[in-house]
Amino acid sequence: MVQDKRNGSPGGLDEIDKELLRLLQDDGRLSNVEIARKVNLSPPATHARIRSLEQRGYIQKYTALLDREKAGYDLVCFVLISLQVHQYQMVEKFRAAILALPEVLECHHLTGDYDYLLKVAFRNHKDIEQFVMTKLMPIPGMSHIHTSLVLSEVKFTTTLPLE
Repeated sequence: MVQDKRNGSPGGLDEIDKELLRLLQDDGRLSNVEIARKVNLSPPATHARIRSLEQRGYIQKYTALLDREKAGYDLVCFVLISLQVHQYQMVEKFRAAILALPEVLECHHLTGDYDYLLKVAFRNHKDIEQFVMTKLMPIPGMSHIHTSLVLSEVKFTTTLPLE
């Protein structure tokens, strides 16, 4: 476990760092002055801490989260995939093929009955069929594809619970 040299806390984060990360997760557009006021630091000290969090890799990037439905992507599916062969080259070809598919929002390597779980966004049912038939099925080494359509999203967050 990484120890913070300032205070010995696990992970290299003190309470101010955690609060900065909480604030930025809630609203990445807060100004440095607003953040400084909320954490009771000077703007230069706040800026230095945020830059340090960026440089140390705690903050990977800043982005806008879009409303998927307003952007025309009304459907989300989870696709479970099993591969026939688990040789390094086949797995790498599969991963490269998945990385090239813009519909795929997330791809997770799993343990258990399936090898991969994809989260995929679509505009309509025709897009799902097109995706499976012309983009997934031609990938070499596929054994099983199991698709589940999301009926409703109960919880969606990108916020990590920093304790």
